[in-house]
Amino acid sequence: MGIIGGGGIAQDRHIPAYQLLSKEVVLEAICDVNEATAQTVAETFGIRHVFTDYHDIFEHVDAVTICTPNKFHAEITIAALEAGVHVLCEKPMAMNTEECEAMIEAANKSGKVLSIAYHYRYMKDSQAAKTMIQKNEIGEPIVARVQALRRRKVPGWGVFTNKELQGGGSLIDYGCHFLDLSLWLLGNPKPVEVSGTTYNHLSKMQNQVNQWGTFDHETFEVDDHVTAYIRFCNGASLLFETSWSANIKEDKETVSISGHTGGVDLFPFEMNQAKHGMLVNSQADWLPGEDSPGVAQIKNFINSCLGKEELVVKPDEALHVSKIIDAIYESSDRGQSIQLK
Repeated sequence: MGIIGGGGIAQDRHIPAYQLLSKEVVLEAICDVNEATAQTVAETFGIRHVFTDYHDIFEHVDAVTICTPNKFHAEITIAALEAGVHVLCEKPMAMNTEECEAMIEAANKSGKVLSIAYHYRYMKDSQAAKTMIQKNEIGEPIVARVQALRRRKVPGWGVFTNKELQGGGSLIDYGCHFLDLSLWLLGNPKPVEVSGTTYNHLSKMQNQVNQWGTFDHETFEVDDHVTAYIRFCNGASLLFETSWSANIKEDKETVSISGHTGGVDLFPFEMNQAKHGMLVNSQADWLPGEDSPGVAQIKNFINSCLGKEELVVKPDEALHVSKIIDAIYESSDRGQSIQLK
């Protein structure tokens, strides 16, 4: 395994997960445009090869995990696939739909595994909800309500507020996880219409109260709060809200799916059913699975590369997330709903 991009997500999530699975995978190389960062990561985690040009890593590895800013996801993924290397790419898949489609084309031509790191799917609550929906415990899913809200937590480090490198703000960085999760729980229906509004009024004000570092309000150019309504080809719908800096009492992460005969909520996991003439709410005393979704994600990627498992996050599914993100931004810019083919 090679790691491309040695920042926080690589050091805090991916590399520790690979180290826990040392019998299945060897961390062979690290690449970062900042040589000092690459050297530090290599020394900290005992990684053999250090590179500053990602092209140099391919001949030393079977697979790479891409942890760069969003702008470089498509470029590096396509180069890796063309070199015959499997790819796990951090979310979002790319900057826009066109880049995602090019990545999928490269994966299809290469025959190599391409997955996107939407790790919320691997959380215990998420896996439990998916099982209950697949077991027809709520009937056909019809309406999803999603909130991914942080109270005054704009990331004041890295490049999170750089539109050129990231493509957007709270939606493309944080909300994308919940779009992906809700689509997966709904059965990945195709989106047909999107109406969205983006805001950044709060983060452009002076004298910010922000819990996650500092940023320049005068140059802030990405979204910090987003709302959307999404309609799908099968008649299902999704009410969506995400924010880095909402003026709310506390952070809130909720996904609620209503079906014809019941519903499922997560975080925390709970079933809400109408059956036998009763309204029944139930919680699980214990949920199976990995405590760390990052480890579960890595296990699935490794086993998929080895031909032992099917991917949990398929590139075609990640493409639909990016289509919706593009449509939300376009809808907000144009002030009207967007029809999707």
